[in-house]
Amino acid sequence: MSELIIGGQRILPGEHHNIDLPVALLHTQTPLSMPVQIRRGRKEGPRLFISAAIHGDELNGVEIIRRLHQQKILSRLRGTLITIPIVNVYGVIHHSRYLPDRRDLNRVFPGSESGSLASRLAHLFMREIVANCTHGIDIHTGALHRSNLPQIRVNLADADTERLARAFGVPVIINSDLRDGSLREAASEQGIPMLLYEAGEALRFDEMAIRGGVKGVINVMRVLGMLPHSRTRVKTPVETHIVRSSSWVRAPESGVFRAFTALGKQVKRGEVLGVVDSPYGNNEVEVIAANAGMVIGRTSLPLVNEGDALFHVARFEQVRDALQQMEAFHEHLSEMPTEEPYLEPPIT
Repeated sequence: MSELIIGGQRILPGEHHNIDLPVALLHTQTPLSMPVQIRRGRKEGPRLFISAAIHGDELNGVEIIRRLHQQKILSRLRGTLITIPIVNVYGVIHHSRYLPDRRDLNRVFPGSESGSLASRLAHLFMREIVANCTHGIDIHTGALHRSNLPQIRVNLADADTERLARAFGVPVIINSDLRDGSLREAASEQGIPMLLYEAGEALRFDEMAIRGGVKGVINVMRVLGMLPHSRTRVKTPVETHIVRSSSWVRAPESGVFRAFTALGKQVKRGEVLGVVDSPYGNNEVEVIAANAGMVIGRTSLPLVNEGDALFHVARFEQVRDALQQMEAFHEHLSEMPTEEPYLEPPIT
């Protein structure tokens, strides 16, 4: 079997290791490290990494990875699972999207050994994690005060990546171009198929987003042959729908925002999605949908400035079909099979 060395430590078939990759020193000279969990099956197979908190305020992925490691089915793992629940350790400590140098870690990959703090962290991740893997899943949430419907963002130009995206099992797939300096771009340049799962809101746990993430990762591992297929029959299998295009509906005025439309709802062109009013109630302005589609992102702030993004509306070939699959997705997560201990007491 091929050799696997991470952080200078050799991981043999059948072994489980928790490794702390040294990052840098804090001002107090306290060492800071990136935690890495490695499970290697006894049989050779794909090497999958799952990363979370590249943006330090996006925390759903931390809980998804924690729950993933509770699954008994991992005892039947084939290949290697490498999980990094907290990539941006600085950001998590400070509840911040960014690193102390105010750089976005997901815009500096593949990084440099002698560059900025963000660049060095990206280089460490590429050298120790990406270089040792064949596939990857990166977990994100919406931005601060903005919630996203569970969705996969992927470059559909690659057939293998599209296959994994469909296997993940969320109703919405967004064909997203590779961004300069992103982990997805850097992994792609090394020939590694990679998915980006995005759901929920920064600095918040979202139970359905977490369940969907755990289930999606296991689905991908099954398609890759890393886990055996489930014997439990799924009543309502979830089909995926590709977003043709999407746009943000923005605040027409500054003021107090009241939303009338929830995530996952169908909207019609010209429909009133909410209103913006002055605190004195004397200047109400309607927020109008410019196009028909489904709401896949929404602000959670009641106070907005003119031009702020309020609703992210995606357009599908058949919006009604996508809505039905979204309902099936929620129903499916509410009735998770008992074959594996997916369900813990739900976060409320």
